[in-house]
Amino acid sequence: MRIIVWFLRLLAFILLLGFANKNVALVTVNFYLGTHWQVPLALVMLVMFTAGTVVGVTAMLSTLVSQRREIGRLRKLRGEPPIPKSAQPQYPDPV
Repeated sequence: MRIIVWFLRLLAFILLLGFANKNVALVTVNFYLGTHWQVPLALVMLVMFTAGTVVGVTAMLSTLVSQRREIGRLRKLRGEPPIPKSAQPQYPDPV
């Protein structure tokens, strides 16, 4: 299974590298007050993808925190003890 996962990661990396290689043309990004940047299109797309991911995770975070609070409150109402840290599932670090 690990070999398949690494193969898929390698495939995704090669595809993204090829995509970035095909989009090296300079684009002009205009800001306010007449300032502008000339950067490769691939870099602009990477920055926008990263910014969108950060905004999406941030928007999801408040819902996740409120759901965890509600689960804790409901467990307390049922009389269940809180889950100790040692019993919580341990997830591997993303690579």
